[in-house]
Amino acid sequence: MTDSSPAPAPRRVRVRAPELIGKGGWLNTAGRPYGLADLRGRIVILDFWTFCCINCLHVLDELRELEDKHRDTVVVIGVHSPKFAHEADHRAVADAVERYGVEHPVLDDPELATWKQYAVRAWPTLVVIDPEGYVVAQHAGEGHVHAIERLVGELEAEHEAKGTLRRGDGPYVAPEPEPTVLRFPGKVLLLPSGDFLVSDTTRHQLVELAGDGETVVRRIGQGSRGSTDGYADRARFQEPQGLALLPDGTVAVADTVNHLVRRFDPETGRTTTLAGTGIQWMQGQATSGPGRDVSLSSPWDVAWWNGRLWIAMAGVHQLWAYDPADGTVSVTAGTTNEGLVDGPAPEAWFAQPSGLAATPERLWLADSETSALRWIDLDGTVHTAVGTGLFDFGHRDGRAEEALLQHPLGVTALPDGSIAVSDTYNHALRRYDPATGEVTTLATDLREPSDAVLDGDDIVVVESARHRLTRLRLPEEAVRVAAVAHRTQRAATEVAPGKLQLDVIFQAPPGQKLDTLPHAGTDSRGGTPIGPSTRLLVSATPPELLLSGEGAGTDLSRILELNPAVAEGVLHVSAMAASCDDDPANEYPACHVHQQDWGVPVRLTDGGAPRLPLVLAGMDGAMDGGTESQTP
Repeated sequence: MTDSSPAPAPRRVRVRAPELIGKGGWLNTAGRPYGLADLRGRIVILDFWTFCCINCLHVLDELRELEDKHRDTVVVIGVHSPKFAHEADHRAVADAVERYGVEHPVLDDPELATWKQYAVRAWPTLVVIDPEGYVVAQHAGEGHVHAIERLVGELEAEHEAKGTLRRGDGPYVAPEPEPTVLRFPGKVLLLPSGDFLVSDTTRHQLVELAGDGETVVRRIGQGSRGSTDGYADRARFQEPQGLALLPDGTVAVADTVNHLVRRFDPETGRTTTLAGTGIQWMQGQATSGPGRDVSLSSPWDVAWWNGRLWIAMAGVHQLWAYDPADGTVSVTAGTTNEGLVDGPAPEAWFAQPSGLAATPERLWLADSETSALRWIDLDGTVHTAVGTGLFDFGHRDGRAEEALLQHPLGVTALPDGSIAVSDTYNHALRRYDPATGEVTTLATDLREPSDAVLDGDDIVVVESARHRLTRLRLPEEAVRVAAVAHRTQRAATEVAPGKLQLDVIFQAPPGQKLDTLPHAGTDSRGGTPIGPSTRLLVSATPPELLLSGEGAGTDLSRILELNPAVAEGVLHVSAMAASCDDDPANEYPACHVHQQDWGVPVRLTDGGAPRLPLVLAGMDGAMDGGTESQTP
């Protein structure tokens, strides 16, 4: 007799999901608030994000296909949890939701109430809730959507059989489009003709404006997401940002979400591709080679300097360069670790470099997540002019070592040798003078300035959140503002001095396995062989915090020894795990990379915890709303 009964549902840990709470209210729902009871019967994916975070933007893009495929069973809810003071402004959150094309409901949680209830420790974090209201999975970082999609398939089958799955339209309500000439423009370039070329980021186009900065001369691109080359009416971009004039008169374009560098010819109107494969670069892939054969990761700005096109590779916290002489790209500075470390270019740490400006002796950069102004010299050494690290920011003028910025996105070289900084989250244009070491404020009341360009005696600023270019006369005297200092408000994790057990929790998704030896699988995102299947890198700020346990290894658990003489600091933890499809019949199984960087503020106390668990993928006990840490 054949048993035709359905296979039993897989056993998995389930924790009752806490309620969704956010003082800022809801976006993309036509004003209607939602609770978990309203979503019962649906598979809910909570995406904890903040709009400054490049990894969060990567996950937004990863989720699009899953949302489309499972629109009648899955509800994605963005839970916006701010890092910077500006990100707690509801208007700024609403702008970001539109800017990045978020097509699901978003809960604005400026006080991190829901973040705390779910014991989230990192941006981004994805939490899966089943149709009965139980948490069944948690994932930190990027690269998890393939695993979540498999879990969604299992949950659909399980709850369809139980009668607890409810299909139908979700709660998303699209906002009304605004009829502005530009929509969240990113960067601007003054063309030799006297016209301005603007990256119209949210509309996925380039726009050429006349010298008045308002009259549209032409639009380049269809205005929909894509990566098509061709003439102006055929080309497609995806959230383009940086622009740079090349020696031959063409324009390099940082096509950010496509992970490409494109070339636009103003004479012919044709767009071609210089570098990138269209697939996001992941750890273990090539870092040099022919431009079209090497993957990139969220290039945010470009600048011509010292005979090469330099690329601010925000997605991996590095600088890269394209050499037109042989058509190759390569890493020029940065380790992919996120932070602020100066020194020789290969050893430096950056944090989402987002703006570049070249002078003969220096390449200046806005290092956004460290709220820093930095530069690299002709000898290949990285320096910091303004900024102290991932957690301190504000609006304070004065000596550079005491001055504060807040998530700047643009830098502009001025005729007197000083540097203008588009201090984005302070809504200001700042100035750093290398001769005096002083920082001043040139203008305020600019809504999220993201770039600026000189035009004669004027400076033309991209007011991204006002959807326009604004012309300013460069002032002879600086504007005076009240000094404000901030520190990222996350409760430090209290840990015991001495030995601390660090555990990165990773459970391979169903149908996959984590190899214990280097494997010969291929990366499903790029076809490149992957090395060791796990990697863990640990360091600290200040370095004296760690007596032992720093450095790289392949074990996701490690015993750290914390210095009792250091009262508090930050543990920097970077983890990667590669899981492979577990099918004995497949000689070359597809493998999937999961990775995340944490910056964990810790305070050493005698009664502190002896163990620090960080969830990369899986579950580590019940979520009890305990102390959380943060990663930028």
